[in-house]
Amino acid sequence: MADAAARRASPPSDPDPVAAAAARRQARRAAHRRLEARAEEHRRSFLRMVSHELRTPLNSILGFSELIEAEIYGPLGAPEYKEYAALIRDSGQKLLALANQVLEIARLESGTADLAARREPLDHVLDDVLDGLAEDIRVRRADVIVADQGALPDVMADPKGVRTALAALISNALIYGPEGGVVRISAVQHDDGVTLTLTDQGPGVASQDIPRLLRPFEQGENALIRRGEGAGLGLPLAYMLFRGMGGALALGPGPAGGLQVVVRLVAPPG
Repeated sequence: MADAAARRASPPSDPDPVAAAAARRQARRAAHRRLEARAEEHRRSFLRMVSHELRTPLNSILGFSELIEAEIYGPLGAPEYKEYAALIRDSGQKLLALANQVLEIARLESGTADLAARREPLDHVLDDVLDGLAEDIRVRRADVIVADQGALPDVMADPKGVRTALAALISNALIYGPEGGVVRISAVQHDDGVTLTLTDQGPGVASQDIPRLLRPFEQGENALIRRGEGAGLGLPLAYMLFRGMGGALALGPGPAGGLQVVVRLVAPPG
């Protein structure tokens, strides 16, 4: 009985320190996951809000500037008014394009971009992209040459994503290439994928600048490169989109100068 009384009076044994440490780590991980989930939801809410708050007024600016330029409700009088309306429209379009790029990069970085790959003919993709850039090509008096156009391979890619990425690459080549320059595009199918190559006649880029060019809002140190009007989003956006579609993008010097972009895309099965 004395032994039993002693056992009852003795303090409980200390918990297993290893188990206690593991429990604390598990609790910290669970709390961290909750914080990450909350931050992700805040990020998505912010993107939805920014998308609405930026695009709504910009669409109004674009719409009304087009109405003014077209003199829908009668002549404006001085011809300068139409010119100013066109400038407002052009600036609004650039700002809307910039906002769309920022939002798309934010979605890609947060993992909320919805990319669904399907079979896409590169011929159709490039036709759509070049049609959308026709005015920019005309203004720059540039020539975009697509090798073997009409017989390009198909790829597995998100329809909107691949068009956005290629438009960003071609637009970058137009911005930083000379007026009246040439942009060359080719595509070759391999057993394990499709390689698309785009070469421009711009000033090129130093090898040490290449990693920076694939980060948002970065441009090369070369003064000729920095003369462009771009915000430094086109190449990073294309890089992220191609990676998100299972492909890859690499930059390097062109065979005759300029910048060469090599894109690896997934080939359709069979």
